[in-house]
Amino acid sequence: MKAACRAWEQLEAWADLTAGPASCGQGQALVADGGDIAHLHNDHDADLYLTDEAIGRMRIELEHSTAVRLYPGTGWVTLRLDCDQDAELMVSLVSVALQAHARHRPMPAASLCNRGRITIMPTGQGSPSAEQSELPRRIRVPRLTRGRSRSQGQRTA
Repeated sequence: MKAACRAWEQLEAWADLTAGPASCGQGQALVADGGDIAHLHNDHDADLYLTDEAIGRMRIELEHSTAVRLYPGTGWVTLRLDCDQDAELMVSLVSVALQAHARHRPMPAASLCNRGRITIMPTGQGSPSAEQSELPRRIRVPRLTRGRSRSQGQRTA
């Protein structure tokens, strides 16, 4: 049995969680108090709604894990579940998510999970830094004024 399936079965037995379809439309969800806490999209990919506050408290530890991908401002983390340690991490992080949501009653509205987000990384690089994973990347564009020459500040014909 795959690590993700073992973790999911363990979490489904928790009294505070109910299984159902994922709100993103792909895979299964674990729901607490009417809101999605976790999505299992396939045998290897899961998204957990930890909240921005919980991610902020744990950012350094999360960034050191090769199984975790962070997408700033979403409140969700993505887990790549390849081994038993990744599944154990998932169970621990679902517990963190439940605690984070218990502090914020009613539960904060979740943004969309990370399923549709991508990170493009240079070949041979490890986990993306916060700067690398922010999408879309901001590009400085020169300011143009309609009908004025930049050098003279006068109207052109």
